[in-house]
Amino acid sequence: MVFGVNKKLLKQIWPLLILLAIAVFAPAIAPWDPWEMTEPFLRPSAQHLLGTNDLGQDILSELIYGTRTSLIVGFSAALIITVFGSFIGACAAYFGGWIDAVIMVFVNVALAIPSLPLIIVLSAFLNRSIWNIILCICLTGWVGTARIVRSQTLRLKEMGFIRNCRTMGCGPFYIITQHILPNLKEIILTKGLLSVASAMLTETSISYLGLGPMASKSWGSTLNDAFRVGGIFNGYWWWYLPPIICISLTIFCFLSLKGLQAENGNSTLQNRKEKKQ
Repeated sequence: MVFGVNKKLLKQIWPLLILLAIAVFAPAIAPWDPWEMTEPFLRPSAQHLLGTNDLGQDILSELIYGTRTSLIVGFSAALIITVFGSFIGACAAYFGGWIDAVIMVFVNVALAIPSLPLIIVLSAFLNRSIWNIILCICLTGWVGTARIVRSQTLRLKEMGFIRNCRTMGCGPFYIITQHILPNLKEIILTKGLLSVASAMLTETSISYLGLGPMASKSWGSTLNDAFRVGGIFNGYWWWYLPPIICISLTIFCFLSLKGLQAENGNSTLQNRKEKKQ
């Protein structure tokens, strides 16, 4: 069964490995400098496989460099959201009392605020950089992870092995980091994969609206340029379709990994039940 899961994992993860390779080796893979200007509005050819935009910049090179931006935003935001949300949620449930009440007030307020409009407003006022976009995404993105981890921690903290740890004098932070969070790794990893997909989609939306990082190419900014000059009405399919395909396939890959992780967690739980019997 383990071999089967690994085989499925390899089938699901190879597109993401290709994307990572493209992001890391973008300067070597891209046929042109994405900022270099040549003749504008060229159709796909041997020299420019996806043509050029209104400034004469190679669209394929824009997509290749855009992979780097999307993955940096996705992985960075997901890492912060997952680590912070998991720790805050576990602390709220474990300590309880006024600590839990205060944290849940912040969680409920963050849930009541529409995240995308808030991110758009903040992006409009802050400097247009990758790290400010990551900050805006993380401001409300952590609450979903915190709520799920809190609900599971409320169940775990009453179990016998946690009570034994407290009896032996183990501190609360040791119990949270060494016992509670490791037992929730399947849930946390699943939420992390969803956070990557969500952060990438949010960055694309912000860049499509013209509020993305100015110093970096992204899939959303390529879409913004295509629609700004009437790409659909003028039939520039080679301009607006490739970034849509890249975004859709990348998010689909992360969602597929989420489903595989859930299947892996269910099989692990089934194996534990069989051993107990």
